[in-house]
Amino acid sequence: MKRPETLAQMNAALARFATEHGVEKGLAYRADSTDIFITPYSKCGTTWVSQIAHSLRSDGDMAFDEITDVVPWLELAHDMGRDVNAPQPYRPRLFKSHLPWGVIPEGGRYIVVLRDPVDAMVSLYRFFDGWMFERGAISLEDFAGYYLHRMGREDYWSHASSWWGVRDRDDVLLLAYEHMKRDLVKSVAQVADFMGISDERRRAVAQAQATMDFMKAHGRQFDDHLVRQARDAACGLPPGGEASKVDSGQAGAGRAQVSDAIREAYAGKWRETMGAAHGLESYDDLLTAVKG
Repeated sequence: MKRPETLAQMNAALARFATEHGVEKGLAYRADSTDIFITPYSKCGTTWVSQIAHSLRSDGDMAFDEITDVVPWLELAHDMGRDVNAPQPYRPRLFKSHLPWGVIPEGGRYIVVLRDPVDAMVSLYRFFDGWMFERGAISLEDFAGYYLHRMGREDYWSHASSWWGVRDRDDVLLLAYEHMKRDLVKSVAQVADFMGISDERRRAVAQAQATMDFMKAHGRQFDDHLVRQARDAACGLPPGGEASKVDSGQAGAGRAQVSDAIREAYAGKWRETMGAAHGLESYDDLLTAVKG
């Protein structure tokens, strides 16, 4: 059994990643007002914030096999054999998601991280390379075109626009990945404030456990091995693929890895979407507007 070698084959595998029934079970979840959904777009800081929030609520409890053990993935929980209504070991209940506003169950509280779309695309490419497709079989340039034209819930720009439109709600905390990289202490404090956790020792523990060094040292707990075990066969993928979640994540690094044409295409897409809808002509405009 081989991994996909073309974009069409990769798309066919991805289409089987989550079942329609499983997604429906997640969408049917009735949120409590204290529930927190951590719902950035893919590769925009979901695992990072999940670790921060779980560390804050648990006083740094690392007794989990994979972060999805304690922060279930709303859309995939059923397909992983998990019940989203099952008790969680700590309060508030936390859920991972990649859903936009308007699709995600309402009634809870929401943490969203926005990230430069070129960086997010390159990160997803590296994440899929060797897992969702044979290593090196799909070029970064071809993947960039695929990402640019994703539709529906798989669309970066629709996701970003949906959350930007509700950023001022009291039940939404909107962060920027670049601000998190620049000032982790402040970002942990923002999450703690949103969760109502004032204990300075807990904040210090969460900060220490959210550093890249700490998360790399505990890499297996953040590498999606349980996700792969549950869903690789359904996707037609051979076992044993790599899908590490923790890397340097350097802000702006993606832009240096793509051509001028790709950068301009992404800038044009931004103007057509976030510019037209919200008056943000570039991602840098968004960074200026985010409370960082």
